[in-house]
Amino acid sequence: MPLRAGARIALRALVANPLRSVLTGLGVIIGVAAVVTTISIGVGARESTRQQIAALGTNLLTVIPGRVSTPGGVGQGVGAAQSLTVEDGEAIAAGIPAVEAVAAEFNRSAQVVAGSRNDLTNVSGVTPNFPQVRNWEPVEGAFFGEEEMRSRGRVAVLGKTVAESLFPEADPIGQPIRINRVIFQVIGVMASKGASTFADRDDIVFIPLSSAQKRVFGVDHVRALYVKVRALEQMEAVLGQVESLLLGRHRIADGGEPDFLIRNQADVVQAFQGVNRTITVLLAIIAAVSLLVGGIGIMNIMLVSVTERTREIGIRKAVGATRRDILLQFLVEAVTLSVTGGLLGVALGIGATRAVTALAGWATLITPAAVALAFGFAAGVGILFGLYPAQRAGRLDPIEALRAE
Repeated sequence: MPLRAGARIALRALVANPLRSVLTGLGVIIGVAAVVTTISIGVGARESTRQQIAALGTNLLTVIPGRVSTPGGVGQGVGAAQSLTVEDGEAIAAGIPAVEAVAAEFNRSAQVVAGSRNDLTNVSGVTPNFPQVRNWEPVEGAFFGEEEMRSRGRVAVLGKTVAESLFPEADPIGQPIRINRVIFQVIGVMASKGASTFADRDDIVFIPLSSAQKRVFGVDHVRALYVKVRALEQMEAVLGQVESLLLGRHRIADGGEPDFLIRNQADVVQAFQGVNRTITVLLAIIAAVSLLVGGIGIMNIMLVSVTERTREIGIRKAVGATRRDILLQFLVEAVTLSVTGGLLGVALGIGATRAVTALAGWATLITPAAVALAFGFAAGVGILFGLYPAQRAGRLDPIEALRAE
């Protein structure tokens, strides 16, 4: 019997039992949709994380204070020490040729007031080259310069969230704000960085580091030094040079515990991508299990169908149908169910992915590879789980089949 004729007979059998066909394919539909959606969420999260971290600069080293241990042996955690200064940053920039620039930062939460509005936000004192080092420029107004740094200028640049909170209907440029009872004038608004996993990065106010240290917080140390390296391949070498330089400046002998930590931004990128890749694979495996369950459902229904249509098979064999003809008919039915379910599942998965983006605001990315993987798996499920029922139908003895009730 020609393939076209066998396919036509198989399709007629499926159409004759629409409810059973729909319920049989439902497992494949849900499985394929789950595969497409989960992979799209995982890939989107990985790409979003990569872009967020890359926006900070992959050729960036971050130096932070180390931990503090009390006489009783109780540690106060990383960042508690007051071991870093602006002079440390200047020494790094001057003493290591592969370093392009170094920015220093001291930040702390503070109440910021503008008219009748106030906001508890992160106030960050930074050096003027902070936008260059961290790839973060203002979109309105300007950032402060060396003159404001030397004179402890009372100027501020707002993050997008703070600008919208304090000045929802007015232009913030030129407006006065008060930080810990010190009045500053807004000269700029930063570009939006969006929310990260742990915080809203736009919920911040930048002021000159000298103003933060002397006018607002009364400190002489910094919380972080951002070291921008000229080339990515120089990162490891510069990291070692920065460590040696700071150990010398802080008079820490060989073998002693450093009072600072150095973090490599490129390592952070790779770590986040590795974690996201693992999560994506796990989600895809879970979705594939549901697709496997759908395949088992197809096999069960096809076995029931073989039992119900034993007499029909006997009649077809009696009038000349071969074992190959019967096997082809049932295999086409199973493959048709899985392929149709795969197509509907892909459409449902794309719709679900877009719904997740619209409703939850998650970053998602639908890739051709995810769609091809889900659809190919669905087709494979139809062949794999349809083969045994088809072979069983093809092996039926026509005499025994005609005797079936």
